[in-house]
Amino acid sequence: RPLPDAISHHPPLPAKSKPDAEVTVNTAEIGEEGLAASELKYPSWRLPPVSLLNPFRKAKASDTDKERNAKIIEKTLLSFNVDAQVVDAYVGPSVVQYALSIPMGVPVSKISRLAENLALALGVDSNAVRIETIPGTTYLGVEVPRGNRDEVKIRELMESDEMRSSKYYLPGPVGKDISGEAIVVDIQKMPHLLIAGATGSGKSIFTNTFIVSLLMNRTPDELRLILVDPKQVELSDYNGIPHLLTPVITDMDKVVNALKWLVTEMERRYNTLSKAQVRNIEGYNQKMGFAAMPYIVIVIDEMADMMMTANRVEAETAIVRLAQKARAVGIHLVLATQRPSVNVITGLIKANIPARVGMSVTSGTDSRVILDSVGAESLMGRGDLLYKAPDKPKSMRLQGSFVSQEEVVRVVDFIKSQVPEVEYAMSILEPPVGPGGEVPNGENLSDDDLFINAIKVVVNYQKGSSSFLQRKLNIGFNRAARLLEEMEENGIVGPSQGSKPREVLITDAEEFINSLRNQPAE
Repeated sequence: RPLPDAISHHPPLPAKSKPDAEVTVNTAEIGEEGLAASELKYPSWRLPPVSLLNPFRKAKASDTDKERNAKIIEKTLLSFNVDAQVVDAYVGPSVVQYALSIPMGVPVSKISRLAENLALALGVDSNAVRIETIPGTTYLGVEVPRGNRDEVKIRELMESDEMRSSKYYLPGPVGKDISGEAIVVDIQKMPHLLIAGATGSGKSIFTNTFIVSLLMNRTPDELRLILVDPKQVELSDYNGIPHLLTPVITDMDKVVNALKWLVTEMERRYNTLSKAQVRNIEGYNQKMGFAAMPYIVIVIDEMADMMMTANRVEAETAIVRLAQKARAVGIHLVLATQRPSVNVITGLIKANIPARVGMSVTSGTDSRVILDSVGAESLMGRGDLLYKAPDKPKSMRLQGSFVSQEEVVRVVDFIKSQVPEVEYAMSILEPPVGPGGEVPNGENLSDDDLFINAIKVVVNYQKGSSSFLQRKLNIGFNRAARLLEEMEENGIVGPSQGSKPREVLITDAEEFINSLRNQPAE
């Protein structure tokens, strides 16, 4: 769908938009077919025009600054017996990258070790100079912060050739690279995204730009959202729009219930696709002739609060299952955190979400957790980021896009002006009934429930270890050992190998559990 321009056939925003109180919220029920629809509910929907967004202007680094810094770089390196030459300079929104030609025989690592010396000579923060090879060239790039940084406004990216010419179904404006090129991605192809950044890095603003872009490109028939906001202030402006499946979620226990519902919806959608004899959601909607099955994007603004609750195992299990299987049925995850520790972004979650955005973090350790490499600790905050694409071996430095709260409110008010009332499926926030990806917790479970729980943990993590079950299920060693013996009898794990974990013999826990449930009683 082409992005609408601010032209006559898009009516202007009403002088006084409807406040939240004028939007009636009703409760909707979700039937056995899930969200699959037989007809469009909003056939005459108008997408918000780009005129609702603030205009932008471009600032350029002066030639004098570039020439002065180039000479300082050459002079500083020469003092360390490196006769290098600056052959070009690329002006980005937040940094200038100086292309450095270095003599044969000089190791790149030697120049990388001089980053702090260069920062001192250039008069910038000690960790502000970043040195990387420039892909496709024989040059080394020395990135130096600009004195007058450009703010990359979301409107600039929404009006860019990259956005207009792309056929992305779920476009996300990431930002502008060092050469000033707009970078736009398709969440549908990612298919999930991890974002990490400390306070002041611009993480929440970056998350908002993705949400606004989706709202400006997709109707409520085409896209449904689940938004999670533990802080209760970052995403609350979106309450009352018809794209939401539920009100913005602030209770972490309800987040886990929503994740379980998504797992159930995912399985339900696979069943629907199988009956329709198609492979994915695109094929299904094409066969139906309209957006019969909407895409679903869940955005969690802070994972840490959820991963620190008693329901951590359940949350992680649901996230991993969705990350592994949900792409084909149009369910996508955007997960963000201020605390990129291994307790929040676990190895299993990382392994299944290859697209990452690392914003300014406090240490190289945090950078490695999110990007698998150092670098994010040297970023300058306020939207300065490293983007690791799923299909690229190295991260790309960008200035992230910016959207103000006033712009968010204008877009939301335009959407609300089209709907006097909305329907939210409150049942999504309630504990699921029956199997749906839920993993009960702890010591007070019946033996049958605990066995099912143990199967999910062992198979999803592919790790048959007593100590591992103890930690994950909060049970004693003897009980964990008995569970593994029972799993061996059922062909789930192999025999004991001494101190090594048992081999896990199956890969799909849900399929095996269903087969157990369907066995006739003796």
